[in-house]
Amino acid sequence: MKNKQAAKVPTSRLSRLSSLGGLASRLASNVVFEGAKKLSKGEKPSLNELVMTPKNITHLANKLAELRGAAMKVGQMLSMDSGELLPKELSDILSKLRSDAKAMPHKQLIVILKSNWGDDWLDPFTHFELSPFAAASIGQVHQATLGSGEKLAVKLQYPGIRNSIDSDIDNVATLLKLSNLIPSNVQLDQLFDEAKKQLHVEAEYLNELAMLQRFQSFIDQGQIDRESFVIPQVYPALCNQNILVMEFIEGQSIESIVALEQPIRDAVATKLLALFFKELFCFKLMQTDPNFANYQYQTTSGKLVLLDFGASRVIPNALSAQYRQLMAASIVNDRLAMENAAQNIGFFQDAITAAQKSLVLDIFYMACEPLRFDGEYDFSNNTLANRVKEAGMAMSMQSNEWHSPPADAIFIHRKLAGLYLLASRIGAKVNVKQLFENT
Repeated sequence: MKNKQAAKVPTSRLSRLSSLGGLASRLASNVVFEGAKKLSKGEKPSLNELVMTPKNITHLANKLAELRGAAMKVGQMLSMDSGELLPKELSDILSKLRSDAKAMPHKQLIVILKSNWGDDWLDPFTHFELSPFAAASIGQVHQATLGSGEKLAVKLQYPGIRNSIDSDIDNVATLLKLSNLIPSNVQLDQLFDEAKKQLHVEAEYLNELAMLQRFQSFIDQGQIDRESFVIPQVYPALCNQNILVMEFIEGQSIESIVALEQPIRDAVATKLLALFFKELFCFKLMQTDPNFANYQYQTTSGKLVLLDFGASRVIPNALSAQYRQLMAASIVNDRLAMENAAQNIGFFQDAITAAQKSLVLDIFYMACEPLRFDGEYDFSNNTLANRVKEAGMAMSMQSNEWHSPPADAIFIHRKLAGLYLLASRIGAKVNVKQLFENT
């Protein structure tokens, strides 16, 4: 990551609000300018045409990347969760926010290191790379080397992020609604509430430390195959709520394996889906963030590297059991058993009509299509992930016919949809039915 991409992180609520206020003024000025230009040509543009210009969309994406934290997370979630519902230009630019944050300037970085580790913060290291090799919504990651020679990945939280989560998201929500940058048919309130809750969890690095240790214990106990997966070891003595220190592990982008042979792509998707079923039914603990950047592939060992456990959630026993029933019933199209499981999970309110209930069950049945297929289900050029997402989003827009499902269910569905999308992206074939039946 080059220094020219660096930008100071605004730390106070006032400075973050002022930054967004400046963006709103700039968008408004652009609308007036573009409107005058079109009127001079005899055109009568709509407000949406004036707002949805490449220039305005670029300003929005750049400002979210500069603020980082909750503001950037909203952009990431809009990109990942609203997909085809957004104008292509906005979706394309927001998609860059998934892994393209601006780094902190070195001066601000040193202040953070000293405030967390003291003036002698450099003593344990023979080398500390001041330019991060990764920067995301709430933190950036640096390479370092201990005096013992061990290579580390040091994850530093941006200053002011933890205390600005709720106000950031409220401010961004107001900006997006007033500017008409998001189509009116996209329901944002639930998305923003989810973003707040998830960010508060992810901003507690000691929580992520504990989750990393739990998943590492699954490997140590043989519950996760150490020949298939690698999870970074952590260094608790160097960790606190703002800094997470772990082993640095080499790997390549998971999406890059699309160029590899079919058996390798099939094996990767098979391992990840098998892990999903283990998380849901055996561990009762799931890493729920479907971002592709959380997976890497090692060409020499053939192992998958699992990263970023900040969004891990405990799955209640009863919920796990009901999902097993729901999936098993979907395989044989037992609508009554599906309905009972969905009811117990919390998908139906008392006022729901029979037609609305049937529509929900249709979506579940669609999502379980790979589980019903005998043999290897071909995800290549498959539209399943988008079909399920579009059906779910269409229902969520009908506020009088749908209510928010339990938070745990939302995260489980996002994880499975993300894995379907990854399997489709790399063109994998997987015997999903066998994986489910063997878990």
